[in-house]
Amino acid sequence: MTSAEVAQWLRVDKSTLCRWRTAGIGPRVTWLAPSLPRYARADVEAWLREVAA
Repeated sequence: MTSAEVAQWLRVDKSTLCRWRTAGIGPRVTWLAPSLPRYARADVEAWLREVAA
């Protein structure tokens, strides 16, 4: 999933997702290129379960 897709799903701004990524507190990210982050849906769902617990 793209950053825009994840941000829309979580109902946060893309900049918030970027800050989480930089701080290491957001969902696990895979970098396809230095400026191309992607998220696996399963990783986002696992992160949501973790922060909701």
